[in-house]
Amino acid sequence: MKTIYSIVLLSVSLFLFLHQVKSSPLSTSSSSSSVNLPYTLGIRDSIMIAHSFHDHPAFGPAGKLHGATYTCDVEFITDKLQDKVNWVLDIGYASELLSEVLSQYNMKNLDEVFKDGEFTTTEFMARRIQMDLAEKLRNCSNTNGDHGSKSPLFEGRIRVKLYESHKAWATYEGQV
Repeated sequence: MKTIYSIVLLSVSLFLFLHQVKSSPLSTSSSSSSVNLPYTLGIRDSIMIAHSFHDHPAFGPAGKLHGATYTCDVEFITDKLQDKVNWVLDIGYASELLSEVLSQYNMKNLDEVFKDGEFTTTEFMARRIQMDLAEKLRNCSNTNGDHGSKSPLFEGRIRVKLYESHKAWATYEGQV
């Protein structure tokens, strides 16, 4: 009986240890390819668009021209705060950046913005917004006043969650 008790105790201990390692901050998430980084700055904006799915039968009635109001949540995710200011990214700058990116699509017919017949699904647009934000951030840098050297304004990942309603959304996450 004592041996069975020891085996059960060892099994439970191993299970708890493995579960703890799997859920630690440095483990990878099964829902994302990224490492769980400790710092996140989140911002939100919205856009109103029109688009169609070019009468493709897979989309049913949504294949025809219709409108949508998207809520766009963006998270800037990193492993460290910026020196001296202790932030992920200036929240005002992040908000302006998102507004600038979204202005390309706001109050527009996406069929006219994407002229190659792309299906502008919520998933497609979440990826597109993430790529636009990443490109803008790659083209910006901080100037270090002490040494005059330049460093990236933000290093990390950007996650865009685009809500097409209170019931449905799509997410895209990628490196800057």
